[in-house]
Amino acid sequence: MRVSDFDYPLPPELIAQTPLARRDESRLLVIDRHTDHLAHRRFRDLVEYLVPGDLVVVNDTRVRPARLWGVKEPTGARLELLLLREEEPDLWTALVRPSQRLRPGTRIRCGEGQVRAEAVERTAAGWRLRFTPPGALREALPVIGQVPLPPYIKTPLEDPDRYQTIFADREGSAAAPTAGLHFTPEMIAQLQAQGVGIVSLTLHIGVDTFRPIQTEEVEEHPMHAEFYEISAATAAAVNAARAAGHRVLAVGTTSVRALESAACQEAGQWQVQPRQEWTRLFITPGYEFRIVDALLTNFHHPRTTLMALVAAFAGLERIRQAYAEAIAQRYRLLSFGDAMLIL
Repeated sequence: MRVSDFDYPLPPELIAQTPLARRDESRLLVIDRHTDHLAHRRFRDLVEYLVPGDLVVVNDTRVRPARLWGVKEPTGARLELLLLREEEPDLWTALVRPSQRLRPGTRIRCGEGQVRAEAVERTAAGWRLRFTPPGALREALPVIGQVPLPPYIKTPLEDPDRYQTIFADREGSAAAPTAGLHFTPEMIAQLQAQGVGIVSLTLHIGVDTFRPIQTEEVEEHPMHAEFYEISAATAAAVNAARAAGHRVLAVGTTSVRALESAACQEAGQWQVQPRQEWTRLFITPGYEFRIVDALLTNFHHPRTTLMALVAAFAGLERIRQAYAEAIAQRYRLLSFGDAMLIL
């Protein structure tokens, strides 16, 4: 398939710059794949589409305060660092801006000088930086770091917790699993009271997930890797729901990617195995979903792997129509925007 298949005109004024006052006040576009019917609802109406025995799977990753500022020594030039992954203790891969004059051996002072970094080498993913003294960055990061927002959000966030889901527990993401941002504790209590199960998995999101596909042929795109973990309890809950004929609703493309990565066949039936590993699963139209029956997702940037996944689940033409309808109805788009439920 061509990357242009996942393109659409994104009106800049519809990119939500701030979250709503209440998480569950966002709009919800409901797509019924069996009837092609579209319904315009509010997110809190999600409870009407779930029945006892259905299982909701959320991502409990927490966004790391991974953006920090440094000063080059001895020039004093100011740098912005975005930590991506700790490869080994105190050795991080990071995006550095500006980086044109950065060289191996360049020393960077961060915060008030309590942490220092040395540029080791440039890689395809960014710069490897060695932080000293040992353990100092981990201790100082909650103080000197900030939660990074996507580059298309220009308005400063007054409350950093609004870019965390209520499920956020295990720190490690460079971005929030935004489909989960709409839930409130009251909604979770209501779902549980009506017999809907809620379980969690972890997938730590990398910044590559938002980057446009650069190849003309989608299949040639080198898919990025993300670390995920599914516990034995979550796997058992998913398998029990499926065995009883109930639906598994994945909250966000990240939950889909983890669940489908952990799928295996046993006695002719698809099940989820407990896993703790990296995945490069690239879901595009034509993929046969093995575990996920319904998907709750936000509206995504055009020409991305996220658009390819959603199109694979709902059908490309159906997604094109849904996005055109959402834009016509002035839905709020992207991370702080509205949501879509695909049944």
